Amino acid sequence: MDKRLKLNNQQKNTSTARQAQVLRIFRKTHRITAIYLFSVFLVISVTGLLLGWKEHSNGYILPESTAGSNTELSEWLPVDVLKHSALEALDNFSDGKLSKEISRIDIRPAKGIVKIVFKHHYWEVQLDGATAEVLQVAKRRSDLIENIHDGSVIDQVFGTRNKAFKLIYTTVSGLALLLFTITGFWLWFGSKMLRKTVARNKK
Repeated sequence: MDKRLKLNNQQKNTSTARQAQVLRIFRKTHRITAIYLFSVFLVISVTGLLLGWKEHSNGYILPESTAGSNTELSEWLPVDVLKHSALEALDNFSDGKLSKEISRIDIRPAKGIVKIVFKHHYWEVQLDGATAEVLQVAKRRSDLIENIHDGSVIDQVFGTRNKAFKLIYTTVSGLALLLFTITGFWLWFGSKMLRKTVARNKK
């Protein structure tokens, strides 16, 4: 009888020790992951907050859209003419120092305007779609913040193909966050189970 009781106590102690060991491993993993995620979360939270306020920044983060003279697309000038006018405006604005390679042409019929956004810098040109009049040349700080937010700013700096750094950065950050969540849950749930096991073993 004493041998059976002793064996039972040993099994209970082994189970408790195993649970405690697993909990220590998860705690260590959680702590290491938190060190990495601290800097990532800081960048993501600050840039995310700025992006959330971009349309309420009085044009500082995202340039406010101007208004053109005509909202009828049938009366607008050809896109090629608008593009030429935008490139000329950019040249005059920067004395030819800014790249003229276009990233996209954003057509806003309701506003009567066209926005020309460039690939290698954060300036945009807004034009009247009907007259090609230059309405505004402004800096798109929101694009820079967005590139910092998702890590693609590094790809732009080093000219990385296929946005490799962005892919690695988002993958590692996503997996780290998932691991952080799992280990955080287990630190709560595992501790709860361990306390129950210890209390049960004392009976």
